[in-house]
Amino acid sequence: MSFLQVEGLRVSIRGVPILRGVDLEVAEGGTLGIVGESGCGKSMTALALMGMLPPGAAVESGSIRLGGRDLSRASESEWRSLRGREIALVMQDPFTSLNPMMRVGDQIAEVYRLHQKAGPDEARRKAVEMLERVGIPDPEGSARKHPHRLSGGQRQRVVIAIAFAARPRLLIADEPTTALDVTLQAQILRLLREMQRETGTTVVLISHDIGVIGAMSEQVAVFYAGRVVESGSAERVLRRPMHPYTIGLLDSMPDHALNRLKVIPGRPPMPGEIGEGCAFAPRCGHRIDICGQDPPAHRLPDGVCACRLAAPSELNA
Repeated sequence: MSFLQVEGLRVSIRGVPILRGVDLEVAEGGTLGIVGESGCGKSMTALALMGMLPPGAAVESGSIRLGGRDLSRASESEWRSLRGREIALVMQDPFTSLNPMMRVGDQIAEVYRLHQKAGPDEARRKAVEMLERVGIPDPEGSARKHPHRLSGGQRQRVVIAIAFAARPRLLIADEPTTALDVTLQAQILRLLREMQRETGTTVVLISHDIGVIGAMSEQVAVFYAGRVVESGSAERVLRRPMHPYTIGLLDSMPDHALNRLKVIPGRPPMPGEIGEGCAFAPRCGHRIDICGQDPPAHRLPDGVCACRLAAPSELNA
């Protein structure tokens, strides 16, 4: 049974569609990877799942269910009670998540005070223990430092420590390794996996890097122009993709053996530029006349594909 289920989620900003009927689901304790180019709606989905849409943005329709509870019309007070305790967010730039004026130990201790009602001494002790757990050197001394005195990789570990301190049921990691070098990326992803195994937390991992998604996720959702164009098991989507956009993403990964890089021609449409039909059709080498009509999301044994290539019988109808 799905722990997180998103159905037909539509979000607009001042009337301009940003998310155009997003469907997602992930089982409890599982990992869903969301992948796509910049501007495709990944981060807006993360903000919707946190109840943190920017000014001018609104949910027009659809539902967000967490453990069976519908959150799409939750009040701000309801969202506040969920954030941190039930749902946590790790963002790509820890400077946007950490308070530069507070010592990192105090920021972790605050989670224990707010969500576990720990006293000051207990909260500080648990904060140091959490810093040690996420691999921060000299956790006692590091707890007394401000964020600017830590390296980028250490700051991201602190953000992960804050996220897991309340043992949330759902963790949303939005590009958590983008600003790090390859070695640090691997360390942070390994840490996320270890913390997830310990806590049983459900994870939604968002990235433009399909390699990162493949390394971390059991399920994958490929976004394009505010819509999921293909979803399913990571094994199937990454080895036997069906949507031309997914195929293009995989083909654009560097091939070190041949030293060549393929690209998807054109650019993704901007919000407000999407007309009738398949949004990917202008960039697709397989487009035909019927692509001028909006493609249905064809059901597959393990997910969906919003392309008529997934249902060849339609092409001959």
